[in-house]
Amino acid sequence: MYTSPLNQLGPLTVAEFLRSYWQQRAVYLPQVLPDFTSPLTAEELAGLALEEDIESRLITHTAAAPWQLENGPFDEERFHSLPESDWTLLVQAVDQLVPEVHALLQQFRFLPSWRLDDVMVSYAPTGGSVGPHFDYYDVFLLQGAGTREWKIGQACDSFSDTLDGTPLKILKNFEPQQTFICKPGDILYIPPGVAHWGTAQDNECITYSIGFRAPSVADILCDFSQEVASTLTNDQRYRDSQSENFFKPGEISTATVQHLRDIINEQLTDESLARWFGRYMSQPKYPEQQHIEHTGDASPLSNNDLVELLAQDPVVYQAQDARFSYHQNSQSCYLFVNGEEFTCPPTLAETLCNQTSFQLTALDAAGDNNQRELLCHLLDQGWLELDED
Repeated sequence: MYTSPLNQLGPLTVAEFLRSYWQQRAVYLPQVLPDFTSPLTAEELAGLALEEDIESRLITHTAAAPWQLENGPFDEERFHSLPESDWTLLVQAVDQLVPEVHALLQQFRFLPSWRLDDVMVSYAPTGGSVGPHFDYYDVFLLQGAGTREWKIGQACDSFSDTLDGTPLKILKNFEPQQTFICKPGDILYIPPGVAHWGTAQDNECITYSIGFRAPSVADILCDFSQEVASTLTNDQRYRDSQSENFFKPGEISTATVQHLRDIINEQLTDESLARWFGRYMSQPKYPEQQHIEHTGDASPLSNNDLVELLAQDPVVYQAQDARFSYHQNSQSCYLFVNGEEFTCPPTLAETLCNQTSFQLTALDAAGDNNQRELLCHLLDQGWLELDED
């Protein structure tokens, strides 16, 4: 199912939004999707929360026990025991489970696809909320059904005070500055660090949260340094610079620090960084939630099998849980899929990553055996799927 990226966000063009709001300030975008109908009902969302491999959460709120968190999977009796108001059910990565939600995510590919994270879907009866909080990543909050009041607050950071007595990071002080009522098809964009508080206004409230990957600098340094360290041997050690003069035996000199920087910079090439980043950002966040049907005991596809498929020229799709990206330099092109790396012709990489559906013959323009082996592998892994029709 292919869906074109949005080029208009309510009253704003995408270019105007990116220039004036993206990662800068919150903005209410009315009727971005005026005909949007939630592909999930509250009952269907609750059904997903019963499954073992799907990440779900339940947040309840009372005066005696504010903002309490329960993690799924849940059983039906838990839902039957809930009060009529003041609770919220959240289910992660629904785009991996429901084709219509996956298609919704594709409409946000006016931003880099490797930045897109997942679509979390929430349901709340009247008064349901997850409390005043902030996120470290950008989020588009699409109202799918019912209405929700959103209050936009102050800028926050990791030093902002949060409430005790709850595992959730609920802000102790919330300073409302704007209020919006979102109806189906409306979107509220929230940049990182901006406090917000949404409350369901009726018993039909379903919200789709389109989130973005924003690894911390600490995570980037930790993971990349481990990647670099894994390629080094025990023979590679610190040695004094030949220009160093030892007049003060207790001093770590500026020249020593510069020498250390040179040692680190030797490992920090553009290619090594790009290839690590491609694998890192394409890793599935919820691998246990992937519901791809693989070939099981069937034999891997051969080039002859692929030739037979090419004669039929079916439509091929990126799988719902597959993450594709690529990097090209003057000498090589690398394709990254779900944390794995492949060398790949640039034209094939561009087609695979910049589109989400294609004719199989368009992926085999060169008819190269190595290229065909890669296509067979992507099909065997379930990262490319044939149109069932």
